[in-house]
Amino acid sequence: MGRKFHGKIVKSGVEFDKFVETALLCMYSECCSLDEACKVFDAMSMKDVVSWSSMILSYVRNGRVYEGLGMFRKMVFQGIEVDSVTMLSVIEACYVVCDSKLATSVHGYILKTMMRGIGSDGSLESSLIVMYSTWGDLENAERLFNQATSLNNASWTAMISCYNKRGRFQEALEIYVKMQECNVEPNSVTVVGVLVSCSRLFWLRGGMSVHGYILRSGIDLDFGTVGSALIEMYASCRKLGDCHKVFHSINDRTIVSWNSIISVSARNGLADEALGLFIQLRLHGLLPDSFTLASSLSACGKSSNYQLGSQIHGLIVKTCFDSNEYVQNSLIDMYSKCGFVDIAYKIFGEMQVKSLITWNSMVCGFTQNGNSVEAIGLLDQMHYKNLEMDSVTFLSAIQSCSHLGYLEKGKCFHHKLIINGLEKDSYVDTALTDMYAKCGDLPTAQRVFDTMLERSVVAWSAMIAGYGIHGCLDNAISLFTQMVGLGIRPNDITFMSILSACSHAGSVEQGTLYFNLMRKQYGIEPKLEHFIFMVDLLSRAGDLTGALRIINTMSVPATSSIWGALLNGCRIHGRFDMLETIRKTILDLEPNNSGYYTLLSNIYAEEGKWIEFRMMRTMMKDIGLRKVPGYSMIKINRNMYRFGAGDTTNSQSKEIFKILEDLERLAQEQGYISERRLPIRSSDKGPPRDECRFSQ
Repeated sequence: MGRKFHGKIVKSGVEFDKFVETALLCMYSECCSLDEACKVFDAMSMKDVVSWSSMILSYVRNGRVYEGLGMFRKMVFQGIEVDSVTMLSVIEACYVVCDSKLATSVHGYILKTMMRGIGSDGSLESSLIVMYSTWGDLENAERLFNQATSLNNASWTAMISCYNKRGRFQEALEIYVKMQECNVEPNSVTVVGVLVSCSRLFWLRGGMSVHGYILRSGIDLDFGTVGSALIEMYASCRKLGDCHKVFHSINDRTIVSWNSIISVSARNGLADEALGLFIQLRLHGLLPDSFTLASSLSACGKSSNYQLGSQIHGLIVKTCFDSNEYVQNSLIDMYSKCGFVDIAYKIFGEMQVKSLITWNSMVCGFTQNGNSVEAIGLLDQMHYKNLEMDSVTFLSAIQSCSHLGYLEKGKCFHHKLIINGLEKDSYVDTALTDMYAKCGDLPTAQRVFDTMLERSVVAWSAMIAGYGIHGCLDNAISLFTQMVGLGIRPNDITFMSILSACSHAGSVEQGTLYFNLMRKQYGIEPKLEHFIFMVDLLSRAGDLTGALRIINTMSVPATSSIWGALLNGCRIHGRFDMLETIRKTILDLEPNNSGYYTLLSNIYAEEGKWIEFRMMRTMMKDIGLRKVPGYSMIKINRNMYRFGAGDTTNSQSKEIFKILEDLERLAQEQGYISERRLPIRSSDKGPPRDECRFSQ
């Protein structure tokens, strides 16, 4: 339509009118037809400050910032006197390109031209404050703000934003208070900034006060991100009910408000609710963006909802978000948390560009799923590619070494994180303490623990657990006493650690003491894990009656794990009178766990009950279960090798079996005699030949 009018202007012969030319220039610029705007500008008979300013602004608004700045240089070189409108466009260009040298130069030029007659201009001062605030340059923004002759809403809002960017939320709120004292009316952008400050300070009262102002002043929750900022503020203050009230009070819900409520629900453990909201969003006919998809995938991962997660993956492919790195990282995380790490790795392998977050997501996925060897292999690739590593990377690396008992590699990662200046990260230090303890290097674990700047209750629990798994009960109790003496209140994890230590050491007296202490002195209600440790402790010590009493009086439903601990105690102490009751209960609770069938069949074999033994093996076969094979690992020349019973996949299998045969022959020459599980009773039929094994 604009072009049609341009044609009529040319036909009528008024195309060289100064005002018409400027109007055409602005029209093409507003319609993003920059090339045609350039043609109009080049054909202009007289180029005044207005046309130059319009052209500079056109370049800036259309993303060709440097060309706009080039136009400004030409304008200055041709001696055309600039005005405040020109400089506003130039300032806008400066904070788009984030060039501090250029900004300083422009700022200096403004000061000079102001001396020559532009005069003090409040809009210029405000724009400069906004420019420095956009970059978080608090020093220059503050100086200009304090020297400004007139401050408008944009200036105050920019300062609130700048303080927020620098993490100085209290000062941002103080600026807001001063703004109200100066009778400057806040707008929607201002209240969003103030709500951000309240969120970061977890200041519910202040946030509610701002909410009241929004309602009184008639600021529309639908406008911009006001509604989303309110939702985030209430979420940070743990008022999830109010989040939903705000969401439902928004009349025209955009994708931004939907994203906020879905994200808040997913982050606060309401994964099913978040997924329900995602389904509602689709029923309303809205198309999700990358943020919606990432939040929904996070909820699928937390609830292990693989089915819906794979459906969202299909939607991602259909909507062409499958090349979005943010969404791809979320897919890797979702599949990993749902246990499909092979699919996660396939997505990882197909990604063209991999950021540090991508590598971290995949390494964490391997670690969480017990694929620690693969995780370390990926970390080695990062090292060979000279990729940057952060505290998240090292945290996963150390956890992988902890799972494998890979002390040498753990020391290597410890050395790297010291070089990277991350050795004082409390989470990493706690992981290091845990890794050294699990790898058996208790002195180094204690040294890392002692040098921690801040020891959280998690760090204390990790060190206590470290001593416990190695049977050092006295050290574990000593640490617990130190912790309580320093005023650090133990939590349920701490008591798990100390009960585990008592269980490993076989100390029923100490275990009972701390189990009762947890409830009576600290008011911590025992969880299933605490009961499992107590049942395991009593079962190993032979007090099977006491262990059964605990199971029958538990405040939480008994699971197969706790019955498994009792079953193991029956095996150790030969209490086969309790076997049938436990067998029925445990197989009803978890009928598809091959471990329990294997344990029961082995108990029957040890007792010589071959009929029951065959019955258990037949049940496994009928259900389609197989015994999960155990394996051992060994490190040779910095490479990890895994060996399992009957495994012939290794290229040196023949040589390995030959050595095993030689060892067996040597053992027999030294008087070692292979034995069956137990003598076969005369009333029972013996086991099949292939079930006879050497005792371990």
